[in-house]
Amino acid sequence: MRLALAVVAAYLVGAIPIGFLVARAFGLGDIRRHGSGNIGATNVLRTMGKGAAALTLVGDVAKGALAVWCGRLIESDAAAAAAVAGVIGNCWPVFLGFRGGKGVATGLGALLSLTPLAVAPAALVWAAITASFRYVSLGSVLAALCVPLGAVMLAYPWASVLGSAAVAAVIVVRHRENIARLLAGTERRLGERPA
Repeated sequence: MRLALAVVAAYLVGAIPIGFLVARAFGLGDIRRHGSGNIGATNVLRTMGKGAAALTLVGDVAKGALAVWCGRLIESDAAAAAAVAGVIGNCWPVFLGFRGGKGVATGLGALLSLTPLAVAPAALVWAAITASFRYVSLGSVLAALCVPLGAVMLAYPWASVLGSAAVAAVIVVRHRENIARLLAGTERRLGERPA
């Protein structure tokens, strides 16, 4: 019962639509009607600029960490499940009709709480790929996949390894259209405007 409550609480924290709220606060309205239609920091950056994107990024990372914290508070063994639930909440938020973000920033916050040492090398992978090729989606997917590998190598408990793998899987699934565009050579680079 406590585990179920922890998962629900983590989901609801993750479901807080930070990018949507930032866009409304900045007077844009529904961010889902602009750019890629996503509520995450990358679309906020392309649509509204650096300030709004920074607020969205920080808010999404914070809510990922908060989701894990809430899960642990309710049930000490619920951290891994709470991490996954928080990311699922971000991607499929009940507050926006289950149409949300792609889970990267919220996943970062959740994984920083769950497997912090495994996140550091993954963050370097993200930075290197994004800086070299300017594909945020490619950097995000590869970085997400690095975390469970790092968690295994650093001998984290198996619950944390499986939780980080589940978070990575959600992020990959949410990027399936980006992956298709990458393979087709039509994915937009960071800073590139639509044609």
